Amino acid sequence: MVSPDQDADWMRTALEQARLGLGVTSPNPPVGAVIVRDGLVLGLGYHHKAGEPHAERMALADARERGYGAFLSDSTIYVTLEPCSSFGRTPPCTDAIIEAGMKRVVYGASDPDIRHRGRADGILRAEGIEVASGVLEEECREMIRGFAMGVKEGRPWVIAKVAMTVDGRLTRKNERWLSGEESLRYAHQLRAECDAVLVGGETVRCDDPALTIRNPLRQPPAWKEQPWRVVLTREKDSLPEGSRVFTDEHADRTIVMENISSLSKNVLEVIYNQYNTSIVLLECGGSLLRRFLEEELVDELVCVHTPWIGGGPVQAFPGDAFLPHELVLMDRTWISCGEDMILRGKVRSRSGN
Repeated sequence: MVSPDQDADWMRTALEQARLGLGVTSPNPPVGAVIVRDGLVLGLGYHHKAGEPHAERMALADARERGYGAFLSDSTIYVTLEPCSSFGRTPPCTDAIIEAGMKRVVYGASDPDIRHRGRADGILRAEGIEVASGVLEEECREMIRGFAMGVKEGRPWVIAKVAMTVDGRLTRKNERWLSGEESLRYAHQLRAECDAVLVGGETVRCDDPALTIRNPLRQPPAWKEQPWRVVLTREKDSLPEGSRVFTDEHADRTIVMENISSLSKNVLEVIYNQYNTSIVLLECGGSLLRRFLEEELVDELVCVHTPWIGGGPVQAFPGDAFLPHELVLMDRTWISCGEDMILRGKVRSRSGN
């Protein structure tokens, strides 16, 4: 008999596998799996990219490659997301589990699509397979938050990243960089885990950023493409032709959306539907960030607090009061990053919506 603590430990292993797929699986979710029998790991796997085998099939292939194919019967598979039960670009994972003769399936998060949610349970139980769900559910739901947002709202999950001085400024006098080297690497890790980076035209004109992944905390998979670089501006002609986003080797990954008088959800819907973006990172200036917050289109905030006082003239949130009601950061974490402190949390209204 496997204890709840043991189930949780094995699910943590599956989550470690899922993290390997962050930023490379969109429009599919990052999912990880581990197959266990009598305390022995038979196989590990994670979903690499859309159109390729899902985590369950990758773990099965790994087990067979290790020479454990004969031991798959009566084994348990731990998977971070409910196994798929319908044909898409790949066959149903429930079929593979049944064919392997597994005795038990343990998953963390249910399918966010109500058309499929819980369907795997019935299919597997009809074949005599024990099913347990909800193990480390919150952690597993966190892993697929971008995918779930797309299923439910038809838009990507939006992470806003902002670095500021103690007195709430976005710039320092006579210095290009505000945050330290460690925080810059953290920002590059965020880019590696996202599908697109969004900025305003003013950021391109003033800073000429590259918006590429160069020095992340962890090396992304070899097949990870540079994120889409989305520039919102009133007029494309106002952007310098020599800007790095137009002239570097990744220029084909730059998208300019002009005549944007109102952000609205439609902008994000276009990015989601046309470019397969599950998670978008905002690295914009204070004015555009303020607009995203006003329209409640920021789902998560990463705020890098630097030790400087008396920064430059650009305010993090310029102007007077601008929110119709207060927002609050939930699920907060503080991260010490060199000389900086990073506050990260989910953005929610005071009413909890």
